[in-house]
Amino acid sequence: MPEPSGAGASAGEQSDEFLMLIVSSPSGAGKTTLCNRLRGEFPGMRFSVSHTTRRPRPTEASGREYHFVSVDDFERMIRGGGFAEWARVHDHLYGTSLKEIERARAGAQGILFDIDFQGARQIRARLPDVVSVFVLPPALDELERRLRGRGTEDEATTLRRLANAKGEIAHYGLFDYVIINDDLEQAYGRLRAIVYAERSRRRRHAVRCERLLAEARGDRA
Repeated sequence: MPEPSGAGASAGEQSDEFLMLIVSSPSGAGKTTLCNRLRGEFPGMRFSVSHTTRRPRPTEASGREYHFVSVDDFERMIRGGGFAEWARVHDHLYGTSLKEIERARAGAQGILFDIDFQGARQIRARLPDVVSVFVLPPALDELERRLRGRGTEDEATTLRRLANAKGEIAHYGLFDYVIINDDLEQAYGRLRAIVYAERSRRRRHAVRCERLLAEARGDRA
């Protein structure tokens, strides 16, 4: 099903339908794959490109997966109040800049955040209208299989990610929705259903409904 078009709607109606969506998970649970599919189906939803101090992987490019910056540059942005959220994860710094959200509000139908639970908590505190989804693996042994299947990290890093995953799962209560990624097609179906359901909430269409109500009153006059 194609994404609903915003053409012809007033500026107020478009802002009411603006969706801020967090997708989070322990490393290896599949959130990146799910987010990539969501971006393909919903091109009007801007992907929030986070800043990070970690090194890019061979297939990553700065400005696409992340804005790769130095520790000094990252800390300079912290001091300047440039982040909506930031956290230290796996010995590296990650953060969502306020400018990413501003750019999305100016010309997109929504923004997608691919962040960890620490960032999700900070954004939810700052932006209460945000919708959050937590993706989980069906079991920890499956998570370990997926992490080792990447072939991009050494044994110590893999073990650390597994240990951190156990702690991250304890924070599932921060999120509005939970998706168990035991089958990719079913997991993605649930994620896209969340997008459609959230875009159908009454409050997002209040301006349009009031306009129709005013027209109806005029017809009766």
